Order: sequence, then C-alpha cells, then structure tokens
Amino acid sequence: MIDPDRTTTASASAPAGVLPRAQHSRSLFLSDLHLGAKSARPAMVLDFLRRNTADTIYLVGDIFDTWAPMKPNWTPAHDAVVQTLLDRAQNGTRVIYLPGNHDTMFRQYCGLYFGIVEVSEQVVHITASGQQLLVLHGDVADSIFKRYQWIGRLGAALDSQLRRVEILINRVRARRDLPPRNAISHAIARFNALIRMGNRFEARLVDMARDRGHDGVVCGHFHKPALHQKFGLVYANCGDWVENFTALAEDMEGNLLLLGTASCVKRIARPALAGSADDAVSVHS
Repeated sequence: MIDPDRTTTASASAPAGVLPRAQHSRSLFLSDLHLGAKSARPAMVLDFLRRNTADTIYLVGDIFDTWAPMKPNWTPAHDAVVQTLLDRAQNGTRVIYLPGNHDTMFRQYCGLYFGIVEVSEQVVHITASGQQLLVLHGDVADSIFKRYQWIGRLGAALDSQLRRVEILINRVRARRDLPPRNAISHAIARFNALIRMGNRFEARLVDMARDRGHDGVVCGHFHKPALHQKFGLVYANCGDWVENFTALAEDMEGNLLLLGTASCVKRIARPALAGSADDAVSVHS
C-alpha cells in the first residue's frame, strides 16, 4: 500500500535529505551510496542510518563504487557506514545486498552469504499488506548502459575529476570566508537527467514485474527518486545519496514511504493500494 498521508519530510533544522527524528520501519531500501567515489556523502548516510532502523534492510545496488579509485576517497566515515550495516546484521536485522553496475564484483556471491549479509541478483519482497514487489538494482532496464557501457565508465571518471575541482574551488572560497558553490554538482545532475530523457526504464521495469505476476518493483540505479503507479503497478525508486539523498521505507502496516527532502516528496503522486497480510521475503538468485 502506498499511503499518501504518511510520507515523512525533513524539517528545516535537519540536514538536507535526512529525517529529523528516529523511526523504525518494517523494511528500508537504500541504493546508490557510491561509497569510495568522490561524490559519496558517507556522513549523511551515517546520520540517516543512526536515525532509521528496520527489521529488513535492502541495499539496492551501487553501495560501493568500484569504478572510482576508492583508496584516495575512502574516509573514516565510509568505514563507519559499513560497520553500522554490519552491526545491524549482527544484531538481528536482515540485510540483503543486491549488487549494481558500479559494484558488480559482488554479483559473484549472488545466492550466497557475504559474511552475514545475503547477496542476490533480485528478490521478491512481500509487504505487510501482501503486495509482492520485485527488488533489483535496475541497470538491466537501462538501454543506454546496456548498449554503451563505455559511456557510463567515461562519465564516472569525468564526474570524479569535476567534483575534485569543485572541492578545491570551495576550499579556496572557504579560506576567503566565501560560501561554497555547487555549480559543478548541479551541472552534473542536470546532465544525468538529460541523458535519461526518453529512456523508458520505469515502464520496462514495471513490465518485468507484471510479467512475473508481481504487484510492483523497487529499484535504484537511475538517481531519480519516485513512488507512483503510472503504469498500473507500483514503481518505487530509492533515489540516491549523491544528488537526492532519499530512501524508501515500508511501515508496519505495509505502506510505502519515500523518505527525503520535502521538495522531492511533494512531486510524487501516491494513490492507495490494498492487499492481504503475508509476512515473507523470497529470494531469486
């Protein structure tokens, strides 16, 4: 069920994209942290995790960014994010890792456990209201990436260099007591949105779920948070922690909530769905 009345937004005093108070959810879906990339925001992710717990956490791909030179970008905050997730798994939270195209190396563990974390290519999540949701990273429906993988890798390399330039510029501005400028980050976001135009990934993913008899799909990959039923089934995109700072949650009644900034949530139509209770998660490797 998608509940239009219970979507949570951030308060003015909270960091952008982070909930102002702690809450516990039945399920939590996060994707595209890109840990190790210059664009990663591990401190924001860590703050979000400290404020949000769940019975089950789905890591919906591109959690790590193995396309980037991780070593120079890795910080103690990155370690803290990883350790927090491992601690949750150790203390009883079910953690399921669905690798994406930037962390595809983990796909060799699909169907297995990587330590105490389950790894799978796809899963079917059954909500408290009985809906069956296909959960996967989503790159399988990205026509641009499938045809021209080199574009993605070249873009990732340029992204890293441009963000490094922006960091240097803002260091100089800080020494002069000037506010930071994020023009490069905004330009990258606009460019990414532009190349996705006409890429019917949402419809393709919904069709995939429909063909398998499911009630909807949860994905990441496209850095475009969404929660709607434009194609007749639930389409839910977790968003990302590079540009939008959003996540998806399921409450104890089975309602789906997009967690993030108020500006993001207000753009989303959320008609209600009905279902029957069935507490289970099945894994498809």
